Amino acid sequence: MEIDQEIKSFLDEKVIQYNQFDFIEPDPISIPHQFSLKEDIEIAGFLAATIAWGNRKMILKNANRMVELMGESPYDFIMEHDNKQLKRLNGFVHRTFNSDDFKYFIKALQNIYLNHNGLEAVFTKYTTTDSIQPAIHHFKNTFFSIEHPSRTQKHVGDPFKGSAAKRINMYLRWLVRDDKTGVDFGLWKSISPAILSCPLDVHSGNVARKLGLLTRKQNDAKAVAELDGNLRLLDPNDPVKYDFALFGLGVFEGF
Repeated sequence: MEIDQEIKSFLDEKVIQYNQFDFIEPDPISIPHQFSLKEDIEIAGFLAATIAWGNRKMILKNANRMVELMGESPYDFIMEHDNKQLKRLNGFVHRTFNSDDFKYFIKALQNIYLNHNGLEAVFTKYTTTDSIQPAIHHFKNTFFSIEHPSRTQKHVGDPFKGSAAKRINMYLRWLVRDDKTGVDFGLWKSISPAILSCPLDVHSGNVARKLGLLTRKQNDAKAVAELDGNLRLLDPNDPVKYDFALFGLGVFEGF
């Protein structure tokens, strides 16, 4: 694809319109924005991103409930929980994500902080010079490297098995991009925003197809690769800023 300057100008305007502080409140990124400690932001963000599908109000309600169940201190809860405290999570459910999944996520995150130097280190270890996707695959392997319910694996996407891994790509945008407007955190300096992938869902996919940025019909790992290639032509240093444009056009403008 050659760069269409008209499309680039249009999308750049939409990025400016939507990549603003008032984007935060109705979005799942509002959950990690409740915290200032790096580890709290990482954990609250990961949990919020994990359940970020379906009705937005329900996502926010349930993500806030997750934080509440952890005593408003995600990192402390992850590191210091015991079986009695895990019982607090009984009855939690968001669509197909239930309390058994939640309890395993707590244990897996503890393992990552105790034995793998934390979330940033795991993702950083397996990035390549041009892609974050291998890191997502290896992160999933690490996340499920301790005994786990097989049902829980479906809650973490794997691009090596064809998944668009929308929620993890969104989470990585939050932690890696420094957008200077206070929306994305830019906490993880060890990963370049140039290698991030666009969180691809029904909204961003439909808009991307209408604009000629995506031809593949399925929203899968191959579609992510195609969209990445085209967005990197528009901005090689910060391609996923266009997530704001594609999402905003789809959700708020019915483009």
